[in-house]
Amino acid sequence: MATEKGERRRGLLAAAAAELLAEGGFEAIRHRAVAERADVPLAATTYYFGTLDDLVIAGAEHLGRTELDEARASLDAARPHDDPSEVVLDMLLGARSRTDGLDAVLRRFERLVGAGRRPYLAPLMRDQRTELDALLAQALRRAGHTPDAKELRRIVALIDGAVVSALIEADADPRRIAREALVDALSR
Repeated sequence: MATEKGERRRGLLAAAAAELLAEGGFEAIRHRAVAERADVPLAATTYYFGTLDDLVIAGAEHLGRTELDEARASLDAARPHDDPSEVVLDMLLGARSRTDGLDAVLRRFERLVGAGRRPYLAPLMRDQRTELDALLAQALRRAGHTPDAKELRRIVALIDGAVVSALIEADADPRRIAREALVDALSR
């Protein structure tokens, strides 16, 4: 049975790994970097996480949970007159894409695409995607749209494609490009 101190330290390490992941991608998660960020001894990383992959999973889970909490908060804070496309974009691109623009979107998409090179993350990514889809469907229903699962996937694919195109073209505002695509899709 884990002690309270052990759970707290494990949580600090997961949070530190999540911060590094958000800032620098998967390559930023290293035992030493995580220990320094969490302000714990280096040995704590291998004590609480058997492998670097375990530490990556913990960081990805923590970051994903934080993003889902932010998506839920965005949905809860939305008022009836708010633009539903902004809530959906916050969920898919992150609220930081409003202020940090290109860098925030690029870091997020690099992480999402990079997860594909780490098959051990697939179960976590699927579970979190299911939660995100439920939140997206709820946001769209509030806006008067009732997408089934297939339509929801199409909307997400449209946004993802618009963002990737904007990134390829070095557009400084991928959120604007995504918004235009989403508004067009929802107006049909």
